[in-house]
Amino acid sequence: GVDLVERRIRPTLAGRDALLTEDCWAALHEADRIEHFPPYALGPVDVALWDLKAKLAGLPLYALLGGARTRIPAYASTVTYDDVDTYLAVADSCLEAGFTAIKLHAWGDVARDAELARRLRRHVGDDVDLMYDGSGAFDLRDAVRLGHVLTDLGFGWYEEPMREWALGPYVRLREAVGVPILGPETTPGVHHAVADWIAAGAVDLVRTGVHYKDGITGALRIAHLADAHGLRAEVHGGGAANLHLACAIPNTTYYEVIVAGVPARPRFPVTADGHAEVPQGPGTGETAL
Repeated sequence: GVDLVERRIRPTLAGRDALLTEDCWAALHEADRIEHFPPYALGPVDVALWDLKAKLAGLPLYALLGGARTRIPAYASTVTYDDVDTYLAVADSCLEAGFTAIKLHAWGDVARDAELARRLRRHVGDDVDLMYDGSGAFDLRDAVRLGHVLTDLGFGWYEEPMREWALGPYVRLREAVGVPILGPETTPGVHHAVADWIAAGAVDLVRTGVHYKDGITGALRIAHLADAHGLRAEVHGGGAANLHLACAIPNTTYYEVIVAGVPARPRFPVTADGHAEVPQGPGTGETAL
């Protein structure tokens, strides 16, 4: 909050060159060692510094970061709805809007979520990519049970089915099921922690993004680490900064677009062929972050 900014972040950055993002990022991490900032605290600060740098350079942020593409396939990321029929109606409106991939946020109940996954796959067919986000709802036993169902249905990934407090349960889950495991999403430690997850064989796909991974600087570290191990780094969450990030790294597949309501209303427009197009103005294209 404002107290953290005034008491710790502002004094840490005062007098530093805002263009030296590595120096600022390192200084903030040293301050975090003392106080342990909330997981979302450093991301907006780092994004603001990169946005400033790109605007001064007269470049869109994705281009300043290296630029891998100007558009990227988007997936519809649902909110939680009351029943299966509503999800099916939402899926129809997502496909009509141009999406070719859908991620479920469901109820955290193995039997209900398995039935939803089965009916949705039958409803949309095999040409639509489906993913599932467990939001840390399950223990290992139930995560394995649902994981077998998602494997049989050809889901593209299984995201955060358990809380990410420990590596061991994720290693055992990945050994037990065939659906690709995506993570870690909420684990602190940025690239240092992700290195351990990769080395332990706990994930098939790596989570990155500006929100939980300490901004552009941390998210890039994770994406490059994943690339060095031949893994994809999937960007978590929407927003302009994450779109620029996704268009700057080659080893990511999608941009996440939250959809809500019935029919589903995307929070970011996609093209008729289901892509998100990155803004071409200087910086992130936003006037406030």
